[in-house]
Amino acid sequence: MSYSQFTLETVEQAFGLSIIEKLGIFATVPEVSISDFLKQCLEYNTPLALEIATEKARSEMIITPILIELKQQFQSKISLFSGREFNVDSQQGLMGYCDFIISKSPSQLLIKSPVAVIVEAKNDNIQSGLGQCIAEMVAAQILNRRQDNNNETVYGCVTTGTNWKFMRLIDTVVEIEPNEYFLNNVGKIMGILRSFVE
Repeated sequence: MSYSQFTLETVEQAFGLSIIEKLGIFATVPEVSISDFLKQCLEYNTPLALEIATEKARSEMIITPILIELKQQFQSKISLFSGREFNVDSQQGLMGYCDFIISKSPSQLLIKSPVAVIVEAKNDNIQSGLGQCIAEMVAAQILNRRQDNNNETVYGCVTTGTNWKFMRLIDTVVEIEPNEYFLNNVGKIMGILRSFVE
């Protein structure tokens, strides 16, 4: 089994999780300014990515520039991984590739704890990525504990590039924000991502 095989139902059963919707978890997080470079990049890239209409195009042309901007805002004191293998526990099926991982460690050589955010890209269906993202968050939580890190909360996100759905894992409870955030308010998306790292 690998991350991509988990659904909401199977991930809840496999790890004894309580998955709940909780309205307004991130509503009070303030927007942050983004660079002119990111604005220009998204203005040009977004229509192109939507015309190409593949998960890869959305990932490379919309999501990656936003996450690179996040890394720049933290002056590269965080690490960003894209398409890296994240094998934490093969017996539990916590293995495979993650679209994006953000760690509070500046090291780009190894994925080190605390892993703060998991971002899963989906072409058109956010719901289909929730189980996979939660499994990756459980793996991040295990890694954090293994490395004696007290960072108990792991954040996750499933995005199409234009729509972003955020969640958090605290102990065995997954709280999913029912509302989605949209690319036309990228400052809010960036604010939420920043709050996860801070």
